[in-house]
Amino acid sequence: MTTDLQRNWYPIASSSDLPKRHVYQAQLLGREFAVWRADDGNVNVWENRCLHRGVRLSIGINDGHELKCQYHGWRYANRTAGCTYIPAHPADAPARTICNNTYPTQEAYGLVWTGEEATGDVPALDGFADATVLRPIPLNATTDMVSEALVGYKWNESCLGFANADGSVTVSDSNGVSIRFFIQPTDSHRSVIRGIVNSSLSGDARKDALKRHSWLLQELRDQVEAAASQKEMPAPYEPVIARVAEDLVNIPAIREDGPAADLRVTVAEKEMTADDILKVRFESIKGGLPTFQPGAHIDVHLQNGLIRQYSLTNGPGETDHYTIGVKRDPNSRGGSVAIHDDVKKGDVLAISAPRNNFPLRRDAVHTILIAGGIGVTPMIAMARALNVQGLSFEFHYFVQGESHIAFSQEISEFENAISYHMGLSPEETGKKLGEVLSEPGHARHVYVCGPGPMLDATRKTAADQGWADACVHFEYFKNENEVDDSGSFEIDLARSALTLTVNDGQSILEVLRDNGINMPSSCELGACGTCQCGVIEGDVLHQDVYLTDEEKAANKSIMTCVSRAKSKRLILDI
Repeated sequence: MTTDLQRNWYPIASSSDLPKRHVYQAQLLGREFAVWRADDGNVNVWENRCLHRGVRLSIGINDGHELKCQYHGWRYANRTAGCTYIPAHPADAPARTICNNTYPTQEAYGLVWTGEEATGDVPALDGFADATVLRPIPLNATTDMVSEALVGYKWNESCLGFANADGSVTVSDSNGVSIRFFIQPTDSHRSVIRGIVNSSLSGDARKDALKRHSWLLQELRDQVEAAASQKEMPAPYEPVIARVAEDLVNIPAIREDGPAADLRVTVAEKEMTADDILKVRFESIKGGLPTFQPGAHIDVHLQNGLIRQYSLTNGPGETDHYTIGVKRDPNSRGGSVAIHDDVKKGDVLAISAPRNNFPLRRDAVHTILIAGGIGVTPMIAMARALNVQGLSFEFHYFVQGESHIAFSQEISEFENAISYHMGLSPEETGKKLGEVLSEPGHARHVYVCGPGPMLDATRKTAADQGWADACVHFEYFKNENEVDDSGSFEIDLARSALTLTVNDGQSILEVLRDNGINMPSSCELGACGTCQCGVIEGDVLHQDVYLTDEEKAANKSIMTCVSRAKSKRLILDI
């Protein structure tokens, strides 16, 4: 049950306690917090524990964008506290359910405020806009004892104190000096006095005031603690900490059946970032946006009924918005043209939560990023993550010309790693790819996104140069293969105990849905990998561009949207 104590706002730190790249440990009502300021100025107040082994995040590393646990290196995003990377599972995007507890936060009067379930705004304090913050004084006593003592606090004979309805204490003198004292209940029998003076002091006046009140408040602390030692103190608070299921690391991100659109966003910005390439920024209408990882994409549901997938270009910790790039396609089926011409700034659109079937490993000794045209968008997110962490990488961007270079501002963050290859013919592109991929080696990985022919050429070149399939990661815009949907076959669903028939002209995905089997999907063209399913028995006619040749040969997975059976029956792991 929520108590009044949990609903209240309390200062738990001074703004000066949060210097750049620092993590501060605070406590309120027996609960520990990790408090840190990101480079964008946002202050985070989180449960002070890593979700893996419970190690305190207050001893973690604040890189300005994410908070990294010191024990096993789990990383959590600014604002959302969602897990963005698990070193023990470098090839997987963490489930969206792996998310730490966050608490409401406000910064005012030089103090950082929170409350377990606080709502609204912190108390309005007239005359304290330019307050001077006093040194906090921790003491072993209940808030009631501290409040009673503060009412009698004096720095001269004219001082008069009284308790306020919000639990704070105000003490003023005849010279117009007023101090507002707030009592932070760190536990049932421990408190912190946090005071602010109603004037902006500087120089010697500030130094004298801080020294005087520090000395006087220490005297008050000694008196209160002496009195408290003669009394029986209440039992410590026992905050309830929600458990996270141990198997969450091994399950995929939460997905709804079909291309769901649970989020509502407003179009905050539209800007041409290169010839025919539009930069679009989405911001949430209410609440925050879900955590994402480099390589993630979202489904955008357009007003004309079309659904299109676009990769996020966001850097680490940028969870207050999503940014995508949209290239006007002369052969568009209506998606890119609608975004370029019909979607306006201020429009409300429905989008999905981010999905990631193209995750970035961060355990490579060196990473090679290769982008062609609009395929630069997921590469930008990857490069920004690698750059922030100081990991070794190189970025090769193939474009027609200088006017086609998109997101130049974002790319400038890692200009020392970027190489532009402009106006190359297919033969010249192949030669350049051979140079880029000439040195396969231990723990070196390649990521490539761009037009289909370029991806095919990159994959073939990598194979010829000796790169292992597992070290070459790719994402196609679309499946340009002709899909054969002829013939019928049966599918046995091992987990559901059902046998279904896939008829001529039907996809496995359609049959599953028609029979009430939940199956996530996104592009439904065999390019994104969202509808992937395990195969237990049977021969698969692979018609996707998501699986590698090695994975297709293994015959252990199928893209249910386009692939079919060569045999009369498939047993699927559903």
